Amino acid sequence: MGSVHYKVTLSYNGSAFAGFQRQADVRTVQGEFEKGLRQIGWQDKSILGAGRTDAGVHARGQVVSFQLGWEHTTDDLRNALNYYLPGDMAVRAVAEVPADFHPRFDAKTRTYRYHIFCQEVRDPLREDYAWRVWPALNIDRTHVPTLALIGSHDFKAFGSSVTDGGTTIREVFSAVWQKDGDMYRFTITGNAFLYHMVRRITLALVKISQGKAPETLIEESLRTGEFPYTGLAPAEGLVLEEVRYL
Repeated sequence: MGSVHYKVTLSYNGSAFAGFQRQADVRTVQGEFEKGLRQIGWQDKSILGAGRTDAGVHARGQVVSFQLGWEHTTDDLRNALNYYLPGDMAVRAVAEVPADFHPRFDAKTRTYRYHIFCQEVRDPLREDYAWRVWPALNIDRTHVPTLALIGSHDFKAFGSSVTDGGTTIREVFSAVWQKDGDMYRFTITGNAFLYHMVRRITLALVKISQGKAPETLIEESLRTGEFPYTGLAPAEGLVLEEVRYL
């Protein structure tokens, strides 16, 4: 049987990974996934991925693709991969795709969700998956700044291009806050995101919500191309939720 191009939806707990992209001498999502693939006969040099999550960032809907000669069903391929993959990674779905499919360049939207909880003392059971902040957030302050993100803008104040000399213009389709008890979720969907863009935007909105930054911070940063604060929201609160192609 000839090789078929497969699209895989992959989830992982990013806590023990040094990011998505394969690197020498450190554990990465790509490296571990390719090890599992080789166990079932894959011999190519590299998989393709929809995006490169940072060290510590989680995913529920990362997408990768590869060519493989496989004589069984896509469900069998999913099960075979999950048998060989480590416990902090799982294939959720497998589908056959055209030979020219590219998980990054063909993607129409990407959705990230950032998790925050407000508590004065640390919570070891939650802090691997959310950012603990104090004082508590007042998300009423973030309504206008969040709306300022919508549309096509030059987001260079919030991140850098994933390729040298690449454009920093991105389009954000939606940005929404949700509250559940002391837990807050910030969900943002765009055509693509710059390196560190979601984490820096989240930091800005948290500062605004806590009254530590002016409500004009997002608008002014977009206008000037400068972000007046250092640092990022921690990686552990961020999840790549979904990549859509239609």
